[in-house]
Amino acid sequence: MTMTSEIHTANGSIVSYIGHDATELFRVKTLRMGIQLHGKTGMVLTRGVTITKMFRMAERYTGQKYKRGEHARAVRDLTVWISTMTSALPIVEQ
Repeated sequence: MTMTSEIHTANGSIVSYIGHDATELFRVKTLRMGIQLHGKTGMVLTRGVTITKMFRMAERYTGQKYKRGEHARAVRDLTVWISTMTSALPIVEQ
């Protein structure tokens, strides 16, 4: 059985991310939100995930290294990755 990745929606809202690539997409969206949150308020998603760790996670997807204070650049780069991945995944209306 081959598992393909897809995004399932119902009534215009995302219901589920199915498959490896779709799950990675959700992960990167959450990462981007965490970096934005830290840039605006200084808050972190959880005490074990510092901004340094989030920048390292972002590096995996963008191929760029980020230093302290480069929240906006990381968010921009992740947004490009997200839009590329979103356009590549099929969206299934339920």
